[in-house]
Amino acid sequence: MRQSHVQFLTKTAVLGTAMAGVMMLSGCSKKEETITLNIGFQKYGILPILKERGTLETSLKQQGVNVKWVEFPAGPQLLEGLNVGSVSFGEAGEAPPIFAQAANSNLVYVANQPQAPKAEALIVPKDSPIQSIQDLKGKRVALNKGSNVHYLLLKVLEANQLGLDDIEVIYLPPSDARAAFERGAVDAWVIWDPFFAAAEHQIGARVIASGENVVSNHQFYLADRKFAESHPQVVQAVVNELNLTTDWVAKNQDAAAQLLQKPTGLAVDVLKTSISRMGFGVKPLTTDVIQKQQQVADAFYAQQLIPQKLNIDAAIIK
Repeated sequence: MRQSHVQFLTKTAVLGTAMAGVMMLSGCSKKEETITLNIGFQKYGILPILKERGTLETSLKQQGVNVKWVEFPAGPQLLEGLNVGSVSFGEAGEAPPIFAQAANSNLVYVANQPQAPKAEALIVPKDSPIQSIQDLKGKRVALNKGSNVHYLLLKVLEANQLGLDDIEVIYLPPSDARAAFERGAVDAWVIWDPFFAAAEHQIGARVIASGENVVSNHQFYLADRKFAESHPQVVQAVVNELNLTTDWVAKNQDAAAQLLQKPTGLAVDVLKTSISRMGFGVKPLTTDVIQKQQQVADAFYAQQLIPQKLNIDAAIIK
């Protein structure tokens, strides 16, 4: 009797231990299946609209994916975050990923919005005597180094038989450039939306040349290579939601402007102008888009802005 009681207790203890082990393994397994997607975003664009609407969280919840949003001041910092692993997905214009790739970043291009050449321009103060690109000779032109508009300036000057040596280039981030532009410390400013639209609305800036018929000005969505290769279904779900969001923005531009009013601090009329110049739709990169991005990289290499020639195709997941 005593022996059978001991055997019963022993079996119970073993069974209890086994059950606890199973529960622990089950808990670990469940924990491992939970994926956190850290998304880098800026104050303006499609990603902050997607964040405000909350549709991505609903979509990814079905896949057991948690979404965390991390704000960055600009594309270069966002892609640095991608490189060091603080985010796995983000958005930037044409130039930042080229510089990131040149620095041996592990980023990959996953999708893009259609070209939006009217969303960037070379502008001058409303009372400026400058009327054409030729008038820029010897003048001070502000721009953000290594940005989309760096390429725009190169192409605009080239189309008018001029080069960077014919002007005085002043490298300033947008906020500093706006201040210098207003006080007359620079003669012209090459800038993108929504800063471009704000300068038009708020201080009557005049457009000397936009990107139309000069550059493409694509917006790219990028991911950490390891994350994209390990979780292709998650990346595809994000791209799908981004595409649906651009459809919504195209049909509801007033509502989209209101969503961006608080994070950007800009008036609705400024944002409506800016949004109207976006490219709507988010799709995987085509051969044509890859070739155009290669042209930007080649131009930057020719200007010695990056240390070596790049192969954009190497940053595309096949």
